[in-house]
Amino acid sequence: MNTMSKIVFILAIVLMTAMELKAQEFRVITSVESIVPNGVGRSRIINSLEERDYKDFTSTQSAESGDRNKSDRGEIRVKEYEETKLLNFYNIGGIRFQNIAANDTMISSMINTMIADGWELAFVTSGVESSGDKDNNGIFITRYIFKR
Repeated sequence: MNTMSKIVFILAIVLMTAMELKAQEFRVITSVESIVPNGVGRSRIINSLEERDYKDFTSTQSAESGDRNKSDRGEIRVKEYEETKLLNFYNIGGIRFQNIAANDTMISSMINTMIADGWELAFVTSGVESSGDKDNNGIFITRYIFKR
């Protein structure tokens, strides 16, 4: 291998390494699906259009200090976001499988759009909030975490 070939090879390795070290960006989109009986709940896909730096709202706690965070909790609130309507899991007749299928279609469309925009679906996590069979205010929440 001559000197010029070695230089080109080394530059190619350096360039590929630099591309690998590029910082990743993450975005979280949340779906909230109502499990309130009789279809009276609200179901949505929520996508924030604003950025926040968590450090602006983080404080260090100790037994002596108390809360030293000077920011107002209202400053955390995001006012610019997309809200996509979904259907509730239940209607007056009980669980509605057509609504679940419709929600799956909406969520698939959102995921496909994000992928077309250069995002990769990295993680999905979900949970249910309900305090039992006497709780009329339950939700099923799913967080879709994308990266690029």
